[in-house]
Amino acid sequence: MDTTEFSTAGDASAREMNAQAAGTSGPMGDAEGANDADGVTDGATGSGRAERLARVAIMRMAEAGDAVMNRLIARYGPVGAMRQARRGVLDPAFARDEKDHAEASRRHLDLGRHAAAWAARFTDPAGDLAQGMRGGARLVVPGDAEWPTQLDDLGDARPFGLWVDGRANLRFSCLRSVSVVGARAATAYGATVAAEFAMSLGGRGWTVISGGAYGIDGAAHRGALASGTPTVVVLACGTDVCYPSAHEDLFRAVRRQGAVISEWPPGAHPTRLRFLIRNRVIAALSRGTVVVQAAVRSGALNTATHAWGLNRHLMAVPGPITADVSTGCHVLIRQGKAVCVTSAEEIIELVGSIGDDLAPEQRGPIRPRDGLNEETRRVLEAIPARGATGPAAIAVAAGVDIGTALACLGALAAAGFVENVDRGWRLRRAARG
Repeated sequence: MDTTEFSTAGDASAREMNAQAAGTSGPMGDAEGANDADGVTDGATGSGRAERLARVAIMRMAEAGDAVMNRLIARYGPVGAMRQARRGVLDPAFARDEKDHAEASRRHLDLGRHAAAWAARFTDPAGDLAQGMRGGARLVVPGDAEWPTQLDDLGDARPFGLWVDGRANLRFSCLRSVSVVGARAATAYGATVAAEFAMSLGGRGWTVISGGAYGIDGAAHRGALASGTPTVVVLACGTDVCYPSAHEDLFRAVRRQGAVISEWPPGAHPTRLRFLIRNRVIAALSRGTVVVQAAVRSGALNTATHAWGLNRHLMAVPGPITADVSTGCHVLIRQGKAVCVTSAEEIIELVGSIGDDLAPEQRGPIRPRDGLNEETRRVLEAIPARGATGPAAIAVAAGVDIGTALACLGALAAAGFVENVDRGWRLRRAARG
């Protein structure tokens, strides 16, 4: 499906949606009556509810993008993985395999400390679910109808789940989407380009994805909002935490028209590492990433690296060679990793359907003499810029016979390029230069 869909649910239906997403009839559901030692059972609502609660717990215990936890889930399922993580003791067979995996990749892994850290961070998942719902967010996990399956390309770094706060359907919104990222300390040129790109992309039915930060991110979201199409903010904190705080009004507008999403549980605050971790989601959600401005070391280039690794289209906007904030873009272009783009049409040509979304070819202004054939153009060029001359001299200078010269001069006179005067043929004033 290539169209963007919106959820028109009001407050009451949003609460119903959250309850269905949680598999419960209320904020806390039946968690209080669970007779399992872990506080998560299949219960009357089926194993789906147990798996959702297990993922909520895992999103609190494990840091987003934790590859070990993802492999634990892949082997034992969300409930089995949560139970082992809560105890802080992993299955010996899994532990041996992880040790072999770490040695093969030449990295150090203290699995005991890793598991102990998971166990120390366990909290009641029903509490997180209720807090998320109170903040207006819904839980979307792999297998849900709203889950964007392109996130599965992240493999062992795939999100355990996503908190989604907003009216737009996340999966539908991201089917035709472009990530627009760049420097926080953007110049006026960069902010203008980001906003114009986003507005033009939105006007053509493309969703803009970014990180909600100052500079290029904020300009991109505002441009998308101006087009009336969804935009998606990917946060490095809980959806109920506004960071940066000055973007509270912006995020409120995004929730009405698009979605604010996060891998982190309610109340989680951003850290430098979390900003870098969330960048992989920005890259994976969209068909391509555009870097508008970026220094040599920047979060935007980190997003570009993820896009490159995921075989997504990577694009960069050129800037002044004297501007440090454009150096990263120029490096990407020079290395052949990014395609230079200067308009929304060029972006859509790369990420759109082959043959259907071609950008118009850039051409200079069309001049009247562009339509002349080669002989006529040579005769015209042979006429001096000042004064007049006879047809014989023109024929010699143009390298044609006298008959051809006279025929061409007649055609040029009819077209208004030349005129015949007492001293011969001369250029009309409008044809000079």
